[in-house]
Amino acid sequence: MSCDPTITVDGLVFGYKKGKNNLNGVNFAIDQGEVVALLGPNGSGKTTMMRCINRVVKISEGKVVIDGTDLSTLSREGISRMCTTVPADVPTDFSLTLKEFVSLGRSPYVTGWLWESDEDMLLIERTMEDFGILHYADRRLSELSSGERARALLAKGVVQEPKVMMVDEPSAHLDVKYKIQVMEMLRDLAAKGFTIIMASHDLNLVTRYCDKVMLLSKGAIIAYGAPAEVVTSEAIKEVFDIDVKVITDHGIPYIIPTPPEDADEGDVRDA
Repeated sequence: MSCDPTITVDGLVFGYKKGKNNLNGVNFAIDQGEVVALLGPNGSGKTTMMRCINRVVKISEGKVVIDGTDLSTLSREGISRMCTTVPADVPTDFSLTLKEFVSLGRSPYVTGWLWESDEDMLLIERTMEDFGILHYADRRLSELSSGERARALLAKGVVQEPKVMMVDEPSAHLDVKYKIQVMEMLRDLAAKGFTIIMASHDLNLVTRYCDKVMLLSKGAIIAYGAPAEVVTSEAIKEVFDIDVKVITDHGIPYIIPTPPEDADEGDVRDA
């Protein structure tokens, strides 16, 4: 881990409509190599948070600092070299091959009339090999399974060489096997020094694979910290308005929905 946070968000305020804030004075910091999950119901501010961090939208107040640099001082290309967003999926009607799609990750580094250099191509092919998709290089995106497209999206993000990767619903549209594969890949990327911010609805995958959890509700942070500290039946009730039991196994909390008649049993901790 680095001595200073890789990313610091200080006093972030943003609203899509004048006079109504979707994010209200948000503050947090994330260290290099951490995987942090944004959890909350639809409309809680998860996607808006990521759009503010990568400056897709213009914030009203506050600042976002990555690796000591205030992103407001950078060009669009400069921001893209600092952070990238990995969407949940890619339209399958793109007429690109997998290799062409992954190569788009190098676009922030294109200069003049040149596209990929020999060094770029080496990085692209090595990354595709790391994600187990090099042998699909000439296939169209429409010919790939959802699991293969998920790996292609991550590969494209990696070749962009950002400090921070913001991953939107990485396990969406995937069956259990590929959900776990993608989460393992994110942990591997974190071990290599990437800082991961992930919006997700898969609560039990989040508690298993993430270093920290940020619970969001109506544009405010309700709780932020290690899963075992943050994920409690009371906090889940407050944020999601559902009754759950929290079962802890080897220090990892797992969430089990409870029928109304069992709602008063609360958390169950292991020995």
